[in-house]
Amino acid sequence: MSEIVVMISYTALPGQSEAARQAISALVATVLSAEPECAGITMLQGSSDETRFTLIERWPSRDIFLGPHMQQPHIQSFIQQAGAFLAGPPDISFWHAASAA
Repeated sequence: MSEIVVMISYTALPGQSEAARQAISALVATVLSAEPECAGITMLQGSSDETRFTLIERWPSRDIFLGPHMQQPHIQSFIQQAGAFLAGPPDISFWHAASAA
């Protein structure tokens, strides 16, 4: 089983960038402390559009991300609250390392 990279892109509602940043940041901290399968998360915010956020996450497999991770109470809670500060569901894509040769 090789590691996958998951890219998750969010767009905050107008005027809700700070609320979105705080909620996403809190979620990242919880995932990193509660889910040892997660090998790391980088959180990015758009430099020309502060309503855009991207998470770059490393997981052992797509199945672990989509299964146990997505069923965690903190993920389900975030999904329930996200409508207050996000413009819609996230765009989630899966990636793997490619050889440079």
